[in-house]
Amino acid sequence: MIKDIKIQFGSHPAGEKLLIETSPVTVFVGPNNSGKSKLLTEIQQFSQHGVKNHTFKLIDDISFNELSEEQRAKEIESHTLSPNANEQIDQGRILFGDGRTRNQINEQLPNQILTNPNGHKNNFCTYYLSYKTLKLDALNRISLINQRPLGDLQSSPSNNLAILFKDDDKRLEVRRIIEDAFGLYFVLDPTNAGQLRIRLSKTAPENHQVERGLHQEAVDFHKEALEITQASDGVKAFTGIITSIVAGSPKVTILDEPEAFLHPSLSSKLGKEIATSAKIDLNRLFVSTHSSNFLMGCIQSGASINIVRLTYSNEVGTARLLDKEKISTLMKDPLLRSTGVLNALFYKHVIVTEGDSDRAFYQEINERLLEFDSENGIDNCLFINAVGKDTIWKIVKPLREMGIPAVGIYDIDILKNEGSNWTNALKSSFVPDISHQPLGQTRSLLKNKFSELSINMKTDGGVNALPHEEKEAANNLFSQLEEYGIFTVRTGEVEHWLQNLGVTANKSVWLPQMFEKMGSDPDDPSFVKPTRDDDVWEFVGRINSWMSNESRKGIPK
Repeated sequence: MIKDIKIQFGSHPAGEKLLIETSPVTVFVGPNNSGKSKLLTEIQQFSQHGVKNHTFKLIDDISFNELSEEQRAKEIESHTLSPNANEQIDQGRILFGDGRTRNQINEQLPNQILTNPNGHKNNFCTYYLSYKTLKLDALNRISLINQRPLGDLQSSPSNNLAILFKDDDKRLEVRRIIEDAFGLYFVLDPTNAGQLRIRLSKTAPENHQVERGLHQEAVDFHKEALEITQASDGVKAFTGIITSIVAGSPKVTILDEPEAFLHPSLSSKLGKEIATSAKIDLNRLFVSTHSSNFLMGCIQSGASINIVRLTYSNEVGTARLLDKEKISTLMKDPLLRSTGVLNALFYKHVIVTEGDSDRAFYQEINERLLEFDSENGIDNCLFINAVGKDTIWKIVKPLREMGIPAVGIYDIDILKNEGSNWTNALKSSFVPDISHQPLGQTRSLLKNKFSELSINMKTDGGVNALPHEEKEAANNLFSQLEEYGIFTVRTGEVEHWLQNLGVTANKSVWLPQMFEKMGSDPDDPSFVKPTRDDDVWEFVGRINSWMSNESRKGIPK
């Protein structure tokens, strides 16, 4: 039903407003407080009324698909209701709705609004799309499994469970999904004086009569099944979402963090099932998530999918439509998949290190900065380790292309990188091509100088071991690289930080000894806290400055 959504901003502050041409599934990702939940609320409100209101901060406009003549006839027939007893219908008017919603409107209006929804947005949304829109969030998904009245079976069902009770095909579809997820059979129990209860049975009912009946066999069958109120929150949430989508057959489904309460594998299964359901007709699914597992489930469904990353920092919002091919690369590349790089979509910043011990050390340094020197600490930051310096670029490049500020931290022996290993580091951080040759020449001259002077650049002090002129040249080179988010340990390697602590162990045992020296109890006088000297604290502070700069270099527009 929703053709496209225009966001009030784009990929960068001065960019064009983002126009999202909807596909069956649109997933909104990004760090906390980036506007994902707010955007879903605005989609729901627009779908109810067809206009923006004064609270809208993200959506500029929404347009709708026109229905074919065949689709219009089908929708009008299925939503034109018969009057109840003693219900008076004025001449030239009809009852239009879904059974739970009943509007008395001009008989010509349905054809008008379905033929030209964009010319009648208010009426189209008020009298049609509003009751074809389903929004589920953490506050209401658990309650969806509560028992509901069966109602009059000769009238339109008044709730989702009543719909499933009357519709065998829909009920069997829910049963298939639940059985696949939990190994238990979804059944509806009518044996409680006109109330419908969800139960989970170890065995499937022999026939519909055993499930839907009130005879002794039916009573005994339901008595042996688990009432869903006794199940875990994950089972309740999963079942509530599935029953609502299958029963309601919404045209627009809005889900806010559907992974709440769910195990990662269950999040993936939920994503796959609901994305599959959105492939029908003009159905549209809009989701905000913090779960890479849910996102992967959506992608694996085979449904066409949009992934939109939102950010909000320093009162500046961005919205970027991510390239599906690049997301596919993140999922398929063994190196990227093994590092959990897809999780980067849900963070504001990313730091990529050469190895796991480097990652753990810099992450701990940042945690202490956030605790004791927040000005230099990097908030909402994911730390990822590559497999050596020559693979950092493989992680940084796709993240930068998706607008994610990703920094690579290298030991000083990046100066030894030649050919593609050097240019890949530059290209991945979008250093202009015209700068590659002069930067490469400086790198080569510095490497040769270390060799000529028999200086081990990693263990003998790094740039500090060079003569004055070469030291200045090295610092200039590294400062230029830092402008593009390429950060180098100028004193050598990670093991040369915090030398005042006296940790001189070799690489294999350096990290545990360093952590022991740094201490674990903040109340202990020996606990190492950030200082303002020119050490790792200042180094991470410089990275934070690059991350925080909205005009930073190295992020493609």
